[in-house]
Amino acid sequence: MPVPFDRLVTVPFRRFAPRFARDPLNGIELVESASAGGDIVRLGLGPLRPYVLSRPEHIEHVMAANPGNYVREGWLWEPLSRLVGDTSGSDGLWWKKREVYQQLVNGPALRGFADDLAATVVGAVDELTDRARGGAPINASEEMPRIVYRAITKVLLGSRISIPHADRLGDALRVASRAMQPRLLAPFVPARMPWPKDREFTRALATVNGIAYPIVEQAQADADKDGSPEGTDIVSRLLRARTDDGQRFTRTDLRDGMVGLFTAGTETTGVAMAMVWAVLENNPDVAARVYDEVGRVVGAGPVTGAHLPELVYTRQVALEMLRIYPPGWMLPRMIKQDDVIGGVPVKAGGLIVLSPYLTHRLADVWPDPHRFDPDRHTPGSTVVRERHRYAYLSFGAGPHACVGRQFFLLEAVAIIAALVSRFRPRLAEPVSSKPRLGLTLGPSTPVRLILDPLPASA
Repeated sequence: MPVPFDRLVTVPFRRFAPRFARDPLNGIELVESASAGGDIVRLGLGPLRPYVLSRPEHIEHVMAANPGNYVREGWLWEPLSRLVGDTSGSDGLWWKKREVYQQLVNGPALRGFADDLAATVVGAVDELTDRARGGAPINASEEMPRIVYRAITKVLLGSRISIPHADRLGDALRVASRAMQPRLLAPFVPARMPWPKDREFTRALATVNGIAYPIVEQAQADADKDGSPEGTDIVSRLLRARTDDGQRFTRTDLRDGMVGLFTAGTETTGVAMAMVWAVLENNPDVAARVYDEVGRVVGAGPVTGAHLPELVYTRQVALEMLRIYPPGWMLPRMIKQDDVIGGVPVKAGGLIVLSPYLTHRLADVWPDPHRFDPDRHTPGSTVVRERHRYAYLSFGAGPHACVGRQFFLLEAVAIIAALVSRFRPRLAEPVSSKPRLGLTLGPSTPVRLILDPLPASA
């Protein structure tokens, strides 16, 4: 029976703020309880009183039925734009940049670089093996992002950036992401007011720019000297791109395009690949199926591009990882004009917050929602066919949906397969299943792994 969506539940400041201040996730769980009946929740946050949506039907209205009324401005987007450039999609250059991204990571392109990606991941695991020799614990929260940097550098930036510079760029972006957290958790604080970790963010941003701008400037100089660049990397593609009215990307646009793609391609995968080992250890039945599939498809390795499409269950594990730990746990939008969502009037100038974290925990949409179950994503199954198309939001939805879904899955499957074809990773100490809130969800404590080599006959 359909749930009636016609109530607005208000969570006052005195109830929400103390819990949110002590533990942000605890505050979000209060909203989860308030919205469990299908209601829209309004939070009392002083001058801000955002509406929080979790129902797929409400999200469809905002993201697909009336997306032009809900814009990416204000909370989250303002600090994020300082790092990756314009996020609003308000001009033709933004949409041309998105089109270039799509061309770079579409189906045919993915098939073309699958072998290179797999080989790069295998090489990065070789490096990791030396650091894990003799049972020495490794910090997966640091090592998994390094593997991801190798993969995205090889595939998306090619020879434009060296491995050491890619590591520095990735580490600086992680620092910048963490430094944004205080502002994200205090949206009522004006951008002009100094706030904790602002200096840390500024230093990290300077490092990012110190790496990115020389790459862009060299690419522009090469293009001026040799004509239109023929490379397949993202900077060359952006240099060749033109909008319908003939506009070209500026130096800053090129920097933003490169940094934005690198950020999107590393933040989600790095966090998911750190957390997946804790999830597998806590779900031995799931781990056994992954080990069996990788052993059957890959054997002793090495992993190749041809193996990746056959690792179907491993891909489902990656999808379920992002259901439990959606990287974009909140997706705010500013309301341009008065509207009605599920029978609830919303006013122009207000703030809407879509929450994949809450949507992915709706019991009537995801039965037993806190259980890790990759079979929820079995291709062609009835449960997948009948699920609301806006019930799974790890890659966003509507016109601004992430174009990198297939790239993430290819990369994640390659990393899992490359490791479990050679090792049985196990936790050096227990890891909390409760994530940390920041720009993305992440482990609340370091994930330290011991890599036990497989016997030669395994």
